[in-house]
Amino acid sequence: MLFTKMHGLGNDYLYVFGEVPENAAQLSQKLSDRHFGAGSDGMIYITPSARADFGMRIFNADGSEAKMCGNGIRCVGKYVYDKGYTDKTSITVETLSGVKLLRMQARGGKVKSVTVDMGRAEVGEAFAVDAAGLTVTGTPVSVGNPHFVVFVDDIEKAPLLTAGPAIEKHAAFPGGVNVEFVQPLGENRLRMRVWERGSGVTMACGTGACASAAAAVSRGICRAGAPVSVVLDGGTLEVTVGDGGEVLMTGPAETVYEGEAAV
Repeated sequence: MLFTKMHGLGNDYLYVFGEVPENAAQLSQKLSDRHFGAGSDGMIYITPSARADFGMRIFNADGSEAKMCGNGIRCVGKYVYDKGYTDKTSITVETLSGVKLLRMQARGGKVKSVTVDMGRAEVGEAFAVDAAGLTVTGTPVSVGNPHFVVFVDDIEKAPLLTAGPAIEKHAAFPGGVNVEFVQPLGENRLRMRVWERGSGVTMACGTGACASAAAAVSRGICRAGAPVSVVLDGGTLEVTVGDGGEVLMTGPAETVYEGEAAV
């Protein structure tokens, strides 16, 4: 099986062009292993679509399927453009959370960054959960997949490795949840670390950045209609949240290498 390893700010996936095999979940578990496989946060299949230019299916490192991945979908845009599957710099991609619009910025025939219309973020009322011996208050946000955004004073002291996995599987979130710890850094600037559902700690989470910005705007921490810089372990994403909750995300997409796996 031929694959391309790509990443958005260190959030890395193995990309395969074609139909999704029946054993996709098992393949993702096997190939995502960073010691016995290629090493990644999961696998993304780029597929035909009757509703959009392309489709995408996302399988996490533990084999579970995700509805949407902000860093992953940017790499889909780079993949299909760089490899000549499209000559358009504006495409649609069908995901399990709906059809998303991508606008690619290319230089020298290669995509360098991608802006994704993420749709409307749905921000709920903050509530507290008991996790890992702590009481943690967060804001639930949906951007096609579920997030729990926790604002903290010091990101370095955030209980990412303890409360993160406990909240992910908390009874308040029957299908699991992505957990973001977020420290405001000043006007329209946030520092975020993430425990991703199905993958654990990752270098970046595009949907998590969008959820964090949306939660910050709803609480008056950041301004609507202006870019919010979300600083992740792997780099910075620019997220703009409109007055009605519409979200645009802009960030880089990079190819690491091409590979062939024995499956």
